[in-house]
Amino acid sequence: MEAPLLPPIPELVIGLIAFAIVFFFLAKKLSPKINKVLEERREAIEGGLEKAEAAQAEAQQVLDDYRAQLADARHEAARLRQEAQEQGVAMIAEMRSEGQRQREEIIAAGHAQIEADRKSAAASLRQDVGQLAGDLAAKLVGESLKDATRQSRTIDRFLDELENKSAGAAKAEVTR
Repeated sequence: MEAPLLPPIPELVIGLIAFAIVFFFLAKKLSPKINKVLEERREAIEGGLEKAEAAQAEAQQVLDDYRAQLADARHEAARLRQEAQEQGVAMIAEMRSEGQRQREEIIAAGHAQIEADRKSAAASLRQDVGQLAGDLAAKLVGESLKDATRQSRTIDRFLDELENKSAGAAKAEVTR
């Protein structure tokens, strides 16, 4: 009895030969192309991973550079602030010294003006006192002191004596 599921032997041999021919044909023609496509795909994936790793390394380098630049910028800003503060202090000191110098100039000019005014007042007073003394002396003596040179000498001598007496009195007051 024959098995209904088992094919006849000649059909089995022809099927095996046909299978071997198709298998060798596919192995020789299609297998290299399939392997080539798979290899290209594997290389593309590995290349993509390498590119991603390179991009990540580059991004990390850029981040490190950015952080270094940021730190440098912070140091530079701190240095500039310090310089600005030092310049401000120097400017304040310079302005104070300039103000002090101007104040001293103003005081010196004031003293010079006061001295000039004092001399002018003293000269004017000397002239007025001389005139009055001359008029008084003329009235007392009863004669006119018309000679201007003689009158001037007499008045100057009188006023010099008064100044010497007042200077001596001032020195005596100071020594007490």
